[in-house]
Amino acid sequence: MSEPVNAQTTRLVYGLEDKVPLIPALLVSLQQVGAMVVGTITPALILSGILSINPQDTAYLVSMALVASALGTFLQTMRFGVIGSGLLSITGTSFAFLAPLIQAGTTGGLPLMVGMSLAGTPVQLALAPFLPKLKRVFTPLVSGIVVLLIGLSLIPTGMRSIARLPAEGAPAWSGGLVALVVIVVMVIAQSIGKAWARMAAVLAGVVTGYTICGLMGWLQSPTPGSGSWITVPQILPYGLAFKWELLFPFAFIYLVCVLEAMGDITATSQLSGLSTDGPDHWHRIRGGILADGLTCIGSTLVGGFPSATYAQNNGVIQMTGVAARRIGWIMAIILLCLGLFPPVGRWITVMPPCVLGALALMLFGLVAVSGLRLMVSGGLSQRDALIAAIALGVGIGVPSQEEWLKTLPGVVQTFLESGVSAGGLVALLLNLLIPTGNKAQKLKEEPAEML
Repeated sequence: MSEPVNAQTTRLVYGLEDKVPLIPALLVSLQQVGAMVVGTITPALILSGILSINPQDTAYLVSMALVASALGTFLQTMRFGVIGSGLLSITGTSFAFLAPLIQAGTTGGLPLMVGMSLAGTPVQLALAPFLPKLKRVFTPLVSGIVVLLIGLSLIPTGMRSIARLPAEGAPAWSGGLVALVVIVVMVIAQSIGKAWARMAAVLAGVVTGYTICGLMGWLQSPTPGSGSWITVPQILPYGLAFKWELLFPFAFIYLVCVLEAMGDITATSQLSGLSTDGPDHWHRIRGGILADGLTCIGSTLVGGFPSATYAQNNGVIQMTGVAARRIGWIMAIILLCLGLFPPVGRWITVMPPCVLGALALMLFGLVAVSGLRLMVSGGLSQRDALIAAIALGVGIGVPSQEEWLKTLPGVVQTFLESGVSAGGLVALLLNLLIPTGNKAQKLKEEPAEML
């Protein structure tokens, strides 16, 4: 059994193997789904808009994104043998693949997009068995930096949503005001001190936001679908195509997803009260990467795009105090229903942007905090601080220079556009190259004191 971490760090209401009563389980599952469902379908919508994919194919791609998310979440939480992390880990379509997918789509349409996505999946499957032997490379410091960068890179998406008007003709201040109310409601629910209030904090904020927008006439009704009420997955509906010159960008992004997943799974382990070191931890990571690889294969075989382990779940775990992996089984059922029966999920897809932004701001901020906790979990030596400073500087600074990035070769540009990939790789290399020195001289201050 893994050793638990400090209970004060996790403050769980329900632990990893606890049986959660039906009503609280449904409540938390809906909050977990609400936190990630828009992110899961957004890549398909973005790609469809950029590449002018017809409405029928767009609807199918959105449905398959949800079906793949259900499959991945089920594999992660259920854990079949060595497959799955056995944690409350969730899976959704990866934003990291947008650049190479657009490149493939511009060249060869959906057949090439699906073909290159499928061609890169062996990277995860081949690397997963060797991860326990690479623990010197993937330390809590490196994983923490990656998770911190994930949170920091996603926070601006929340602010952009808040800045959007909730409806045409709404006052300029409306989005910010609604978002503020949503955040205040979530903070109050967190501060009451009751387990039920904490578990319902996210849902309370979302319902409040929906209610305000509805009363003010800012809530838009979902567009009625022109397709069928049921979407049936098809095997390779668009066929396959392949180009050697696109293999490296896809393979590299799969490697980046491995690094991100390691950070996400490590953070989930910590929040679940489990040790982030030792054989059990590395078995969880290996299982999580294998589940991601199999999910990507399943997703591409039905014509979808690559999936990855998401970080949003860590924010919801901190908010609700529920880390029970059985929640993932209920989530998988909900996601499957949303994918197979598109009309069911249309109200979620029209969530007011200010409500979504407030939710994203809170959850991604908590993801960043969990990365910070993980980064300093073993103390922070002068060497560690130097690695973190350079990696965070590269991860935050380089992607901000968009004009300069456009002057670089395509592969290099794709790599550096992602703060997670750039900063994560720098952290990896520096952790290997900079001598360890005297490990006994660790600073034991709290994170706030060190920063």
